[in-house]
Amino acid sequence: MKETCDRRSFLKNSLTATTGIGLTLSGGLLAKTAAWANQPASGSIPKQPLGKTGHNVGIFSLGGETTVEQPAKRDEAIEIINHAIDLGVNYIDTAALYGREGSGRLPGASEINIGSVMKDRRDEVFLATKSHDYTYDGTMRLFEDSIRRLQTDYVDLYQHHYVGNFGTLEDLRRKPSARHAFEKLKEEGVIKNIGITGHSSRLLWEALKDYPYDCVLITLNAGHRSMNDTEYLDRFFDLATEKNVGVIAMKVAHRGRMLRPDLTIRQLLPYTMSYPVSTTIMGITAKEYLDENVRIASSFEKLSESEMSEIRHLALS
Repeated sequence: MKETCDRRSFLKNSLTATTGIGLTLSGGLLAKTAAWANQPASGSIPKQPLGKTGHNVGIFSLGGETTVEQPAKRDEAIEIINHAIDLGVNYIDTAALYGREGSGRLPGASEINIGSVMKDRRDEVFLATKSHDYTYDGTMRLFEDSIRRLQTDYVDLYQHHYVGNFGTLEDLRRKPSARHAFEKLKEEGVIKNIGITGHSSRLLWEALKDYPYDCVLITLNAGHRSMNDTEYLDRFFDLATEKNVGVIAMKVAHRGRMLRPDLTIRQLLPYTMSYPVSTTIMGITAKEYLDENVRIASSFEKLSESEMSEIRHLALS
């Protein structure tokens, strides 16, 4: 995606109110965001192929962080998960590491909350989780813990969690590693697809050159927050498309840190969805935010290059 932007398209001095939130946008984009805000939450979420997995995934999906990962908010978490499925969300992402109790971590808590729903609704979603252990034995132990907490006997996608440096890629090549554990689990039929996650488009590009992953989870947002090596983004997407890899986007609003009166989810979510991604996952703090995201996804139309440049300029300013 080219980073050039037509600065003349920005209406820098016009702060227009729409449904109570100020948006500094040009006319066409402002009209789109206003329309997305007024759609019913019950609208159908468009679906598209998740790469070579054979699964058609909704363009908006549920992430396993924020409220979903908190044991103290278990009832709210279960309500959010059920509500998401009721609204047509058919992909849920979590990880063995996800879980928060107060200001500290409580690994596994997200999987436990999601498992409370999966025990009754497993067939309704494509379920993804992750291993943060890059060794063979460590991954095998984590997987057993994950399926127990998730109350299932298989996962649709098992991913290397946050591969953050090239040394880790080297470690995955050496036998026996987590990669070989993944392959063994896939042979046994308890995982259906193999994936990798990270923040660097260069590193993930190298990973796709190195191994036939089915899916990749990548940070992708208008403000380039937690996005490393953005100059490789085009190459990453070109290779993912060539290899028919399902691309899942995350950190749309950088855990809410990017949100402000003139930069809302009605700009940030469509921005990320306009890249060649299969789906975009978001953690949800409350049902009303889930409804808003589903409204946006249900009436989504791909943004033009100039519209994306406008949002990116605003997010980077």
